[in-house]
Amino acid sequence: MRADTPEQAIELFSRCFNTGDLDGALSLYEPGAAFAPQPGATLTGLDAIRPALAGFFALEPTITGQITKVIRAGDTALVSNAWSLTGTQPDGQAIAMEGLSNDVVRRQPDGRWLVVIDDPWGSIPGPTEA
Repeated sequence: MRADTPEQAIELFSRCFNTGDLDGALSLYEPGAAFAPQPGATLTGLDAIRPALAGFFALEPTITGQITKVIRAGDTALVSNAWSLTGTQPDGQAIAMEGLSNDVVRRQPDGRWLVVIDDPWGSIPGPTEA
């Protein structure tokens, strides 16, 4: 799986989400990436991100998104994505969530773009890190 643009990195992630491809989704992150599984929390590195994403994948989700903004600075880009998700919680209850993600992606030496920072809750205020 290869993202040749910043936008494609986010689009491919959604495709992996919708097909239950956890490994494919993880392949779109840099090894030291940061992920915010909920507002105010941050995980770093693929070993920490995997179980958090697995929890979302367990919802058997369907996610849709609309990229609203891309700002590039050389080999780095900020991608904002308005998303909505539906799925089923472990107790069988339906779940629906939405948000505006802010994702930082970086072009790798081989030309593909990988996620460095994934904040699905980018529009929700939370504590900041120093």
